[in-house]
Amino acid sequence: MIHQFRLGGLNIVLDIGSGSVHVVDGLAYDVIALYENSPAEDIVSAMKEKYPDEPESEIRECISEVEELKKCGKLFSDDRFEAATSGFKTKNNEVKALCLHVSHSCNLNCAYCFAGQGRYKGETAMMSLETGKRALEFLIENSGRRTNLEVDFFGGEPLMNLEVVKALVAYARSREKDTGKLFRFTLTTNGVLLDDEAIEFANREMNNVVLSLDGRKEVNDRFRKNFAGEGSYDLILPKFKKFVEARGDKEYYLRGTFTHFNTDFTRDILHMADLGFEKLSMEPVVCAPGDPFALTEEDMPVIKEQYEILAEEMLKRQREGRGFTFYHYMIDLKHGPCIYKRIAGCGSGTEYLAVTPWGELFPCHQFVGDEKYSMGNVWEGVTNIALRDKFSRCSVYSRSKCRECWARLYCSGGCAANAYHAAGDIAETYDYGCELFKKRIECAIMLKAAEESC
Repeated sequence: MIHQFRLGGLNIVLDIGSGSVHVVDGLAYDVIALYENSPAEDIVSAMKEKYPDEPESEIRECISEVEELKKCGKLFSDDRFEAATSGFKTKNNEVKALCLHVSHSCNLNCAYCFAGQGRYKGETAMMSLETGKRALEFLIENSGRRTNLEVDFFGGEPLMNLEVVKALVAYARSREKDTGKLFRFTLTTNGVLLDDEAIEFANREMNNVVLSLDGRKEVNDRFRKNFAGEGSYDLILPKFKKFVEARGDKEYYLRGTFTHFNTDFTRDILHMADLGFEKLSMEPVVCAPGDPFALTEEDMPVIKEQYEILAEEMLKRQREGRGFTFYHYMIDLKHGPCIYKRIAGCGSGTEYLAVTPWGELFPCHQFVGDEKYSMGNVWEGVTNIALRDKFSRCSVYSRSKCRECWARLYCSGGCAANAYHAAGDIAETYDYGCELFKKRIECAIMLKAAEESC
């Protein structure tokens, strides 16, 4: 299978099986489009009609080059991975990452919050140090031979429980030598409580920090308000600037959410870049279809165009020496993730679990509060084995739509939570999200191809 598209002034041909990316001229692009279903003489006739000034010898040479690329396994290559990777996710039950919900409470009242202002359809709660320690021990005990373990501090707003977060980091560090494990920590914050103490701690201990800002003041303050109805932009922006200035070369992301009301989200991304932030992310809103801020079918072509506008602006700024990183356009075409990751995805429900303040286990943060997806607890471990097994079977080959999709080895089957909320089953797909992902991956490939062409 191949995928062809034109973007950024480039003719791009992606070979799905091998991962090869070809940047070609117009003639080669059209020859490749006809190659699999047309005899060579028909291709020559069609190309002579479309390119009357092109010598026939050049057309035949182009066809020969396509034939050679096919023989080399770089065009029209077969999928070699389905049989070889069958059962990858069921070989062991090692857990490598936990999302610790240290706070089911928040100091903002964001209208689109999928977590219901941090309460996840339940009561306000804070994780105790005892429960947090037990969660870390659960991770150590269930991580098998893995050395590197990941812990995300999440909420609600995790800085509302900062003392427990600090104590848990210290406890995990104290266990590294005895267990042979190494912990990597991430924190997601809305910034309201990001004071000097929190900045110093996060920059010392957190491998990555996600900062929530939706972009322009009027966009951010439309939904990201406090409980008095006041927008958060003026409060958090100076804190984020101070944090990033002190961050050095450590990872962070300024992460926004776009909704039906700011489908021109490229303006928000560029606004954040112009403020001096260099590592950016902008996510589609996660909400019920009937919500006023939900993305609609009419929004789809606008959003796709925005992704293209963003890619071309990023390319322009990169060439001007003022580039920035957009999370969804990060791609490594030469090495990339291993084939297991490409097929199996994020590992939710198997390698990655969310832990509530009282120690209950869920497949990921987007399932928290849905009792059908309760998997056990940090004291007894995973007890819902059937559910874990169902997650373990999810892959690009278990979903019929994925099997025929050119982007399958880039999206890994997509988000199980989005599939569940959109189609009622983690084994299905979130079609709207699939369309957006495919456009993002085209833009990412174009940017990398343009970079290699320079």
